[in-house]
Amino acid sequence: MSQPVNIKTIPVGPLETNCHVIWNESDCFLFDAGWQSPKLVQFLKDKSLVPSHVFCTHGHGDHIGGLKDIKANFPQIHICCPAGDIAMLSDPYLNFSASMMLNVVAPAADIVVKPGDIFKMGSLEWLVLDTSGHTAGGVSYYCRQADVVVGGDALFAGSVGRCDLPGGSYDRLMENIHKNLLSLPDETVVLCGHGPQTTIGIERKSNPYLN
Repeated sequence: MSQPVNIKTIPVGPLETNCHVIWNESDCFLFDAGWQSPKLVQFLKDKSLVPSHVFCTHGHGDHIGGLKDIKANFPQIHICCPAGDIAMLSDPYLNFSASMMLNVVAPAADIVVKPGDIFKMGSLEWLVLDTSGHTAGGVSYYCRQADVVVGGDALFAGSVGRCDLPGGSYDRLMENIHKNLLSLPDETVVLCGHGPQTTIGIERKSNPYLN
């Protein structure tokens, strides 16, 4: 039986990037902090939430553009970035924000994340999964007790992440989705980087890219 968590998904910025706020009585985690983050900050302050960590699923500018604002408002927060995408935090050309004339430079990571790492939210454990392929270092964050995986831009409702940008690999993404996401229970809720949430079971049965 899954343990309850509170989840609020806040789309931000020109690409409607999903920022996920997940909390329980013990802690609050953020997953991705996209451009135009004031409404994310306002939500946290309205709820009197003080996040301990902000986890990046990958290093594209639309997913890291709000990190500077988040760090300014919550100085104690730990910025957690996957090892393979660390260089993207400080380089607008690598994170592709320069192509949109936004030139995102994010604060340095406090914690370098790698697959297999576990982060605790009270009694809940979040396991880092390798879902690289959209970017060289992309990861997802899975909580078995809550039946939730935060998948970033690896897996969408009815689609998968694009792999045509530098650092991307379609074959690698497909291998990681099948190995590390489709191996999760059908009831696992997938919180995507853009668009609506879905479940592993739905995507296993109906996603045209996976059949």
